[in-house]
Amino acid sequence: MGALDGRVALVTGASRGIGAGIARRFAAEGAAVAVTARTLDAEPDAALPGSLRETVADIVEQGGRALAVRADLADADDRARVVPEVTAALGPVDVLVNNAAAAFYLPNAEIPLKRRRLTFELNLEAPIDLAQAVLPTMRTRGEGWIVNISSATSKHPTGPPFEPGMKLGFTTTIYGASKAALERFTAGLAAELFADGIAVNSLAPVAAVRTPGADTLVGDVLDANPRMVEPLELFVEAALVLATADPATMTGRICYSRPLLHELGRDYRALDGGPHPD
Repeated sequence: MGALDGRVALVTGASRGIGAGIARRFAAEGAAVAVTARTLDAEPDAALPGSLRETVADIVEQGGRALAVRADLADADDRARVVPEVTAALGPVDVLVNNAAAAFYLPNAEIPLKRRRLTFELNLEAPIDLAQAVLPTMRTRGEGWIVNISSATSKHPTGPPFEPGMKLGFTTTIYGASKAALERFTAGLAAELFADGIAVNSLAPVAAVRTPGADTLVGDVLDANPRMVEPLELFVEAALVLATADPATMTGRICYSRPLLHELGRDYRALDGGPHPD
């Protein structure tokens, strides 16, 4: 019997990378999983591999149940239809994972207004809107889980003095600010919903999770610093912990993946639920 048997989970940004991994792991634990992103079908000329149909196909091949909902979550009108479509097809959402994000690694003095606005629209406004959309049924049922995927870039830079030339330091100001805002929203919403039995937590990796997107953005940095990389399976296991935790004892947490698993004495497993590949 899986930890998510009978649950409906909605995972955003699930055409590839972390989102696709979370969707597969949740399905292996028995959840009916709805996945949403902009990329419905594989595109031969796309900058990154992966699509919603491929994520769904992987889940179905393993005997799971999944639904693809194509949507541009940076568009308020488009994302407004996601939860109603999922509910109509699978039932009310029990677990919401806000994973979709925009990351533009540019110095603050160079990042254009359009990209700044997109960063906050996707990284903050979309999670707020989706949380508002799932909360009525969660409250009615007296339980629910919201997991907001954050980033270690939310932490304040260490200094002065500040180390010059940090590719993953001084080029993440806007992205880190959006994730810091998401964490503050997480803690506040958890406090609001504590009496309703709804857990709200955020999760960030200690090191970079090696995905096609990470390789495109900072692959050279990760190649030169292998200790900065953590397995996708480890991060996904931490997300599963927060999607199944007791809302009375684990909510309002700003978590990091490896320390969370260490705190609970928990190992991680493969995406199909089998023994982890290490």
